[in-house]
Amino acid sequence: MSDPRLASYALSLGDDALVLGHRLSQWSSRAPTLEEDIALSNLALDLIGQARLFYTLAGEVEGNGHNEDHYAYFREPEAFRNILLVELPNGDFAHTMVRQLLYAAFVHPYFQALARSVHGGLSDIAAKAVKEMAYHVRHSAEWVIRLGDGTDESRRRTIAAFEALWPYVDELFESDADEHVLIEAGIAPDREALRATWENVIDRVLGEAQLKRPDAGGLVQGGGRTGHHVHLAEMLAGMQSLARAHPGAVW
Repeated sequence: MSDPRLASYALSLGDDALVLGHRLSQWSSRAPTLEEDIALSNLALDLIGQARLFYTLAGEVEGNGHNEDHYAYFREPEAFRNILLVELPNGDFAHTMVRQLLYAAFVHPYFQALARSVHGGLSDIAAKAVKEMAYHVRHSAEWVIRLGDGTDESRRRTIAAFEALWPYVDELFESDADEHVLIEAGIAPDREALRATWENVIDRVLGEAQLKRPDAGGLVQGGGRTGHHVHLAEMLAGMQSLARAHPGAVW
């Protein structure tokens, strides 16, 4: 029996992972060092692997025969439920590392909580992804500290990245009415309950980087969960082009 709430929830988790994974993959051959080029590619692969699992689960729950390729390549931008933070263009290296830290510092404890879900499929995916996201937090934190407490130029760019990205973080903690039903049922964790955990990680990193929390000035950006995207269409045009040009192709 299909469960639209659960399918939508799985899609939102998959969309976050796929979109950010693709953004990170755009650094391949462009990272500041060869070692970091490989590291960013591995981070991207972790996220895309998570997306595949969530998409497969969504297809099983919907019961309509859709697979991971359908969800990734044959949906229009307004059908994607990812938060806006993950779809933002990469910017410079500091921007990418700050975005990765803001995302991973939330998703790591979120997956720890999701691993205790009463839904076996979700808990299995989360249990695997927890280890991956622990590394994502560590890797991005090390870079943010290094850049923030580095040269005048790296510090300036890191501060600018936090200021630009801070208005997007509240969307990490938002849950709609359907997700609240899943929270009450013990299927999904309460996002807002993890805010203090996330803040502790971010504040620790900011302290070691000799930086302060940015002031968003009351500006909050959101709407990604309901299909209102700004930068996604251009990204999807490139990402989906081959699959749409040759539908059903295998290699």
